[in-house]
Amino acid sequence: MNEIQSEKTADTLISNAASARFECTYGRGCAGICCRNGRPPVTRAESGRINANLSKFLPEMRPEARKLVKKHGYLSRRGLRDQPMLRVVSSWCVFFNQGCVLHRVGAEEGDKYRYKPLPCSLFPIAKDTKGRWQVRQKGHNRELWDLFCLDPLSTTVAAVVSLREEIELIKKLANDHEGPFES
Repeated sequence: MNEIQSEKTADTLISNAASARFECTYGRGCAGICCRNGRPPVTRAESGRINANLSKFLPEMRPEARKLVKKHGYLSRRGLRDQPMLRVVSSWCVFFNQGCVLHRVGAEEGDKYRYKPLPCSLFPIAKDTKGRWQVRQKGHNRELWDLFCLDPLSTTVAAVVSLREEIELIKKLANDHEGPFES
């Protein structure tokens, strides 16, 4: 694909942009349920950034997560799309502690996406089975994850408005790294 994604509008970049509704209510009724049993795949580059900065994250982690990571690392034996996945302990991502530790440390340094795996940074935007970007929604493309925030009836907020930063991140990544970000 030669078309540069930054020139695309949200309506052409996101397959269900016209109908998708989403409002993240983390801290306003949601405790971070997307991190519960969340096992996102992690690329080699992402794990390199995490490895290089692990000493920043360990003190911020839950005690049981810190212990597991020190003993076994933060990547599980499970994989998705030939990539390792983050570990879970006590039903939560090892980097979850009253929010995402990776997000929090990155935000303190000026870039909340700096350390987060891409699936976490873009949630609830993901590729569908045909490789098109979509907003994950209950009832759309056989969405399996039954989170209240993925129910389009739970809010009137258009996803293209509430997910403006995530959509801009897709455009930026598409310009920086053609290939896996093409749609």
